[in-house]
Amino acid sequence: MKSINTLTLILVIVGGLNWGLVGLFSFDLVAAIFGAGSAPARLVYILVGFSAAWQIIPLLSSLGSSEFAADRNG
Repeated sequence: MKSINTLTLILVIVGGLNWGLVGLFSFDLVAAIFGAGSAPARLVYILVGFSAAWQIIPLLSSLGSSEFAADRNG
């Protein structure tokens, strides 16, 4: 499970950096590498999207354990 979390976190970071480039410079790095609208570029976008959805699990887990710790200590 840890390896999946690490892989998906890396993909989310790559996606975030790509969106930063799009916003700042109108430059889509994924499209530049794989070709705009190509199957490999679409696959990267899909994997980044699935990775973001997957990262909701550790986020909710982290939030839940933080609230539990606060309730126990407070």
